[in-house]
Amino acid sequence: MAKKLIYIVDDEEDIVELLKFHLKREGYDVEASLDGTDAVRTIPRKKPDLVLLDRMLPGMDGLEVCRLLKKDDQTSGIPVIMVTAKGEESDIVAGLELGAVDYITKPFSIKVLIARVRTVFRTHSVAAKCDADIVKIHEISINPGRHKVLLRGKPVEMTITEIRILHLLARRPGWVMTRNQIVDAVKGVDYAVTDRSIDVHIVGLRKKMGSCSDYIETVRGVGYRFKE
Repeated sequence: MAKKLIYIVDDEEDIVELLKFHLKREGYDVEASLDGTDAVRTIPRKKPDLVLLDRMLPGMDGLEVCRLLKKDDQTSGIPVIMVTAKGEESDIVAGLELGAVDYITKPFSIKVLIARVRTVFRTHSVAAKCDADIVKIHEISINPGRHKVLLRGKPVEMTITEIRILHLLARRPGWVMTRNQIVDAVKGVDYAVTDRSIDVHIVGLRKKMGSCSDYIETVRGVGYRFKE
């Protein structure tokens, strides 16, 4: 089996070398860019299995790098973990909204980072199997494998996380899902995330769904469900 390729985007060379050493020791192939512009040029060609992305970069901010990767069909399916010194809740929410699957603040524990990497690979593999299910309900068609959503036949751009939440709810119309159940299903049980970030994703989903937004119902004090 081919080794998984992890691509690091960070302008601190000592951190890059530290991560390379430990990740290679875990059996991963590792490559890196020291600025955002080079990363956006190189990642579509390298097609890594995971990107570790710093927030503050020369050339292009990490959030912009993440946005461009998630917008490009060639790279939209690559999971991104933000690794950054900016650890305010607003920064974390911004990264998650753009499609990052995890957010690790500096300084970090190498053991914790490696555990998060393993969790992403494990849950991403499970999610890929679930993504084979195309859901068509009401005026909505959800194809998570291709990262595409059609509303009344027209494509709507969504982040991977938004698509997975929508797919999860639409697969079981009428079933109430708690925020923790949603986190476990789309991120993995080891992912550290606040209830607020799920609410942020739901708000983003409803905005993009326009007149179809009423299909996602809030169950006060519990969570969310998709209208039958």
